[in-house]
Amino acid sequence: MNPYILLVDDEVQFVETMQKRLVKKGLKVAAALSGSEALDVLGKHRNIDVVILDVKMPGMDGLETLQEIKKRLPLVEVIMLTGHATVESAVQGMKLGAYDYLMKPCDQEELLDKVHEAVGVKRNREEKIREAAVKNALSGFQD
Repeated sequence: MNPYILLVDDEVQFVETMQKRLVKKGLKVAAALSGSEALDVLGKHRNIDVVILDVKMPGMDGLETLQEIKKRLPLVEVIMLTGHATVESAVQGMKLGAYDYLMKPCDQEELLDKVHEAVGVKRNREEKIREAAVKNALSGFQD
């Protein structure tokens, strides 16, 4: 199953260009131009694997959006992107649960590698949860 990505950035040209590139690489890609729009998309498309999220956006910034994503959908992995990286925002993003942090403009192959790694982590966690649920359900039959 191809990874399903949500690309979130307030720069329309960046989103359109990156979306085309990621689709050409076999990814399914949704897009949002703000943090609040991203949360709306995630509410409608709960099978998104990874969010690629810009840190600096007007309104709800990337760190606020990250917090809300992790609160609502803790298994979704988030890769933070910024052209304005600071050590403080990188550390804060990682503390809030970001999978990784890349500088814009980022190397497309590096981003793809990070996306595939993050998808693997998410799907592995989902499988462990399914296994635990089955084990729990089966333990009820042993009583």
